[in-house]
Amino acid sequence: MNSLRMRMRIRMRVRLRLRVWGRWGALVTSVFLVASCSSDGGGEKAGGPSPSGASRTAPSVSATAPTVSEEKLVNQAQTTLDAVHTGRMVEAGAERVTDGIHTEPTLSEGKSYQLSLVCFGSGSARLAFTPASGGTRTTVPCDQSVVRQRITGRQALHIDVDGAKGSTGVIAWRVDAL
Repeated sequence: MNSLRMRMRIRMRVRLRLRVWGRWGALVTSVFLVASCSSDGGGEKAGGPSPSGASRTAPSVSATAPTVSEEKLVNQAQTTLDAVHTGRMVEAGAERVTDGIHTEPTLSEGKSYQLSLVCFGSGSARLAFTPASGGTRTTVPCDQSVVRQRITGRQALHIDVDGAKGSTGVIAWRVDAL
C-alpha cells in the first residue's frame, strides 16, 4: 500500500512540475529533445562511420530500464520496509546496488529519525554519512535483513550507500520521523 502512495506522490510531483513549467516549457523541451535525437553528429550522416572508423551504435535502453526481476526485488524490498516502519515516512526510495544511494533528506534540526535499509541480492553495501558525526558507518548485507539506525536531524546530512565490488541486487531505504 505504501509503494502505491510513493508512486502517487511521484506522479503528483511530475504533474506539479509540469504545471510550473507550463506549456511553453514542455514545448521548448520537446524541440530540444527532437533536435538532439536527430542531430547528425557534426555533419556526418546518421549511422555512418565516425571519423575514427568505428560505427556508431544507439545506447542500450536496458542499461537504465529496470528488468522484471529488478522490479520484483524492488517490490519485495519496499514491502519489507513497509512491514517494519516506525513513525511517519519522510523519504524513501530504492536503487540498484551498483548505483548506490546518495541523498540529502530534509530533516528538522534536533528531531529524531529512523533510517531503515534492506538489500535484496548478493554481496553487501557500505553506509556512510557526511558529516561523519551524522551516523555510524556500517555494512548492509544483501541478505534481505533490515539494518536500522537512529539519526538526529541537522541542516546538512548526506547519506551514501555504495555497493561493495561485485555486489548485485536492489537496496531500498526509508527515513521515518519518530
